[in-house]
Amino acid sequence: MNFRPLHDRVLVKRVEQDVKTAGGIIIPDSAQEKPMEGQIVAVGSGARAEDGTVVPLEIKAGDRVLFGKWSGNELKIDDQELLIMKESDILGILEPVKAAPRKVVAKKTRAKAKKK
Repeated sequence: MNFRPLHDRVLVKRVEQDVKTAGGIIIPDSAQEKPMEGQIVAVGSGARAEDGTVVPLEIKAGDRVLFGKWSGNELKIDDQELLIMKESDILGILEPVKAAPRKVVAKKTRAKAKKK
């Protein structure tokens, strides 16, 4: 794909959501809402400030983001359905959850247990 967004615009690919509910009910395509979560494919160079300097974007290609339900314009490039939107339409970046450190509980040895 040869497409680079201009200025403060980003190219987003929607992330497909599950077609089953937690209870195991399969949701048909006609009843599913379009996901409001996506992955950044490409970003522009940044917004231009009043003094002419370019302010770089906070997001980068590969970030998973949340955006508004009606945000962006849909387009099709290389048989992929994508969205192009301004950085300000993005609500936030989804950061990967880091696993909490596990507590290690010391076990009593058999020798100590027999003494008691």
